[in-house]
Amino acid sequence: MSRSLKKGQFVNEKLAAKVARARSTKDRKPIKTWARASTITPDMVGMTFLVHNGKDFLSVLVDENMIGHRLGEFSPTRKFIRHGGKMQKEQEKAAAAGAAPAPVVAAKTPAKK
Repeated sequence: MSRSLKKGQFVNEKLAAKVARARSTKDRKPIKTWARASTITPDMVGMTFLVHNGKDFLSVLVDENMIGHRLGEFSPTRKFIRHGGKMQKEQEKAAAAGAAPAPVVAAKTPAKK
């Protein structure tokens, strides 16, 4: 559900202050934040943020296409490894066997008449 237009976009006050300070000093150092719910505004374009995903801080370089999205959208909290199960293991085994190089057989040259 979207936020009310009357309220405007949510931007964490501390994060906005850090962005303003970095803009005024032309500081290129990444801004470390836990504010995943903060909306990306146009003054954040070109800046790098270290967004916390619950375990680590992931680097997010903001560009123009990200305006209006939340910082947390670009720092995934779950890591997909693979689907498991018996059928998946059989498919992987078949793919590994198919990927193995076939033995090289010398081609016979046709005999001259």
